[in-house]
Amino acid sequence: MPQGIPRKVRYAFMIQAALGSLVIVLGVTIAFSTSMRVLVDARLRAQADEYWSVIERDPVNPVLPETDVVHGYFLRRGTAEQLPSTLRRLTVGRHFLAGEGRDVLVESREAGVLVVSMDFTHARRVLWMMGALLMLGGIVAIHLVSWFTYRTTRRLVAPVSWLAEEVSRWDPDAADVGKLIPDRIPGEVGREVDQLSNALTTLSSRVQAFVQRERDFTRDASHELRTPLTVIRVASDMLLADEAIPQRSHRSLQRIHRATRDMEAVIDAFLILAREDDIAVQGEDFDVHDVVMEEVEKVQPLLQGKPVELRVSGHTRPRLDAPPRVLGVMLGNLLSNACIFTEEGSIEVEVFDDRVVVRDTGIGMSPEVLQRVYDPFYRADPFRSGKGMGLSIVRRLGERFGWPVSLDSRPGQGTTATIRYG
Repeated sequence: MPQGIPRKVRYAFMIQAALGSLVIVLGVTIAFSTSMRVLVDARLRAQADEYWSVIERDPVNPVLPETDVVHGYFLRRGTAEQLPSTLRRLTVGRHFLAGEGRDVLVESREAGVLVVSMDFTHARRVLWMMGALLMLGGIVAIHLVSWFTYRTTRRLVAPVSWLAEEVSRWDPDAADVGKLIPDRIPGEVGREVDQLSNALTTLSSRVQAFVQRERDFTRDASHELRTPLTVIRVASDMLLADEAIPQRSHRSLQRIHRATRDMEAVIDAFLILAREDDIAVQGEDFDVHDVVMEEVEKVQPLLQGKPVELRVSGHTRPRLDAPPRVLGVMLGNLLSNACIFTEEGSIEVEVFDDRVVVRDTGIGMSPEVLQRVYDPFYRADPFRSGKGMGLSIVRRLGERFGWPVSLDSRPGQGTTATIRYG
């Protein structure tokens, strides 16, 4: 689940405080280490200069003052005076004896070699105690600043989070727009939050109006579109029953009758797709085989004059609890396409317990056409009949009722369409 803004802000300030603490520790450590080295170097060289001045006054037998902290050794040229074992192998320069905690400076001049050994343990301890206190103070300060800044930021972000929470619980059927007015929003409501509140209020009103218009259209279209189609269908049925009608007019009436039934099926499909997903569509228990036979009978006229055999196979008779017109529209579109794009060969409809398969030996489709075949108004062959909406409707109806549709096609070898309902 994605993190909310308050949690992200909290994590950001925690990371900021951690990084700030790390910077303080590293900065103080580097600064105090450098300062200590500079001070020790300066003290050693100052002590060495003092010893060299004593040596210059009495080069034969200089007396170098010593304390518990400072020790000096002077080795004249040509003499074999002894040094402590820890100092014997030291070269000219500055050294630190970790075992003894002492700093040593070795200088060589014309008169001889001077070795200065000093103990800065106490100074280091005091200096690092000061550094630790400084680190602690800096870390506490940055955490306090981060905490106060986080509290302020959280107060500023709280109205946005509250608005997001309210919008996530919106019910388009009963959205309480009054909750989003600035006076009811907790926290500090600034200009941006006020603009967001007004925008959401306007959007909510428009969504409610849109939902209501959609419901009104679905209700009105269901009545206003069916009524004239029913009149046309009944009138064509009566004319078809009249034996005095000429054969040429009889064929035209059959076309009107088929077109009327197809239009009723398309209207049923559009009205079903126009309904909201949470509104159940009234269904009934029906035999899939009966629907298949009815749709096969409808498309027979499309094969007049073509050497194409249309047959139904399968010995099962599965039953579904759904609107039979939905399956009829889906099968009708698939069969119409098969009849239109098959000039010779066969079209087979095979009924299984969990699916219906429509298989033809038509022109087939390339992989490029298959990728776009479900796009509305897309037509692979613009010179053939159709509006390019059939497969789009089939797919949307299948998604609505959980009946996925799949196509397998190869150019010149035909197409296999499958509707899975089990």
